[in-house]
Amino acid sequence: MDRLYRAVGAVGCCVLLAGSDGVPVERRGAPADDNTFESWGLWTGSLWSEEHEGTNGIGTCLVEQRGLTIARDQHFFTRNTLLSCTAVPIYDGHARLVGVLDVSSCRADCTDAFANLIALAASEAARRTEAELFRNAFAKARIVLTPPTEAHGGGLLAIDSDDLVIGATRSARLALGLAPDRALRPVPAADLLCGLQGHQEGLGEAQRAVLQRALARAQGNVSAAAKALGVSRATLHRKLRRFDLKAH
Repeated sequence: MDRLYRAVGAVGCCVLLAGSDGVPVERRGAPADDNTFESWGLWTGSLWSEEHEGTNGIGTCLVEQRGLTIARDQHFFTRNTLLSCTAVPIYDGHARLVGVLDVSSCRADCTDAFANLIALAASEAARRTEAELFRNAFAKARIVLTPPTEAHGGGLLAIDSDDLVIGATRSARLALGLAPDRALRPVPAADLLCGLQGHQEGLGEAQRAVLQRALARAQGNVSAAAKALGVSRATLHRKLRRFDLKAH
């Protein structure tokens, strides 16, 4: 929030973080503008749910679960038509909607180009927040960045020591065709990342992969790889010959 406010505060905007109930719990704003923003309800403890305020940045963002801008007379109530509000949803480490990040302005000269810049800054701040929540939720897992698609930005996957995907951000789920609103069942990382759904990995393929990883970790040292696998050097050599693998 502090970083986002430094980007937009100097041009007469305030930043609000609201919970999933539409109530702001944190706020950043210039002291000189506090009275104005408080009089418009852009303050912690106010209620901006769509049920209570009609169409508005925070409330409508919660309903539609997407980033949006509600400018001036797009607000439902006349009392809010001097506001321009850009809001983006925030999802927790398990892809559940937990809040909204909102940038609001009372300036009459807020152009579409300026609103687009605010939307980009707010979206980036929300993604950084989600990434931090995700890493905290899966602190012991390996975090992998998924490539962006034409329709969706890149996301994050959490992969455990068995190479199973045990967590995915909402953007990663959308990009990979996973249901964004359901609990994620562990799935092999190779199946998910390579589009191999339905592929059954044989025991031989699994053993070959284990041997290759052990050799890579041991930098080609057969003795060290055998010790890590808990087998004798002779046993490891037999398995390497079976799978036509060579130590480097």
